[in-house]
Amino acid sequence: MLLVLLILSILMFLIYNLIPNNRAYTDARNDMNSMKSALKGKSEAEKEAFFQQRYEEYQRQYGTDTKNQVVRYLRWIGLYPNYYGRFSGLLQGNFGYSYELKDEVLNVIKEPMKNTIFINVFATILALGITIPLGIKLAVKKGTKLDQTVQVLTLLGYSLPAFVICIVFIWIFCSQLGWFPPSGMKTPGTNYTPWTWIWFKDRMKYMALPLITMTFCSLGGMTRYVRASMIDALSMDCIRTARAKGVKEKVVVYSHAWRNALIPIVTLVVGWFLGIFGGSLMFENIFGINGMGKLMIQSLRTADSDVIVLLQMFYVFVSLIGNLIIDLVYGLVDPRVRVSA
Repeated sequence: MLLVLLILSILMFLIYNLIPNNRAYTDARNDMNSMKSALKGKSEAEKEAFFQQRYEEYQRQYGTDTKNQVVRYLRWIGLYPNYYGRFSGLLQGNFGYSYELKDEVLNVIKEPMKNTIFINVFATILALGITIPLGIKLAVKKGTKLDQTVQVLTLLGYSLPAFVICIVFIWIFCSQLGWFPPSGMKTPGTNYTPWTWIWFKDRMKYMALPLITMTFCSLGGMTRYVRASMIDALSMDCIRTARAKGVKEKVVVYSHAWRNALIPIVTLVVGWFLGIFGGSLMFENIFGINGMGKLMIQSLRTADSDVIVLLQMFYVFVSLIGNLIIDLVYGLVDPRVRVSA
């Protein structure tokens, strides 16, 4: 994980340096604009000398006073001191500055990150609470009318693009039924105290439709995966042996077959959860949610590079943690993995 994180951070740094953005130049130019009255009457040569002095100071402060990319990378990470001998990188909590929003990047992403994690975790819990029991039931009732009907519906949901489902759900639940607001995160003009009942009720009123849509979009693929994995598990020799010995059907399905079906499902579930994080860019923009996806699109449009880099590093970190969770859960699900390890 550390090696992969190192390689990806180097790639992110190189891409970051290809972006035509110079923070030191921008700050020096802002200083010039804010000191117009003090510089009034100065010659052009004196103004240029003042600008160059400010520009060099900011370069030394930000660690960009050298063209050596290795040194600049180590300074960006926080493993090499800048011109003044100070360590000021990612490891020290210096994640950059957003010129578009006029604030530190960490402050900018704090609230969107909370919203994105909340909606993704909530949607994952809802989806798993539906797809796992449904997939198991379809595998047990394979070939019945229920199985055939759900297969058609899940194939339809799996094939439709997510943005089409979003538009259809907005038309049904907002325009026709009027049950939910089409966008936003709270009632305009309200300022409820966080984590109170009235705040939670107002928040869920606006989050209900995005959660329903995200859950529905994930039902098709996950239900089919769980069903296929359970069908394979139910056809194993150990399952036939358990049935021949007279073990109760519920024990056969939920203890023996389900444990054997979990290995491929764990891989798919964690990978699908990471995919939801990536897909939240579209959901958050359509439903007007102040999340990381919406912030990412906004930052790309305004070339707010420090915000873009930190968001990308967050998605990299989440992916690495997801793969670690997969490996750990393998050992919990299948004792043979622990023995071979």
